[in-house]
Amino acid sequence: MSRSHPNHLFTISVLECGMITAPSHDTNSDLIALEATVDSARAGFACMFSTSDEYEHALIAARRAEGRYGSSFDWQPVLLGGCAAVLLGVLLAVV
Repeated sequence: MSRSHPNHLFTISVLECGMITAPSHDTNSDLIALEATVDSARAGFACMFSTSDEYEHALIAARRAEGRYGSSFDWQPVLLGGCAAVLLGVLLAVV
């Protein structure tokens, strides 16, 4: 007996027995479970925003609600008043 394969006896016994298969399960319930898992995985990749603008708007609104952007003090009237005072001072200095 020549040993061309290091595990000759094991290889012969497996080839003589045929294909080794796992115990049979209910394939219908397996398919239903697989489909449910696929649907769940697809839902995880879904995006609730259709554009990046919608996402950014929602993100900024959520961060404002958390108070991340500090106080909402409106500086525009203060700057307008300051510019008006400087302009009035320049006009009074010239006249």
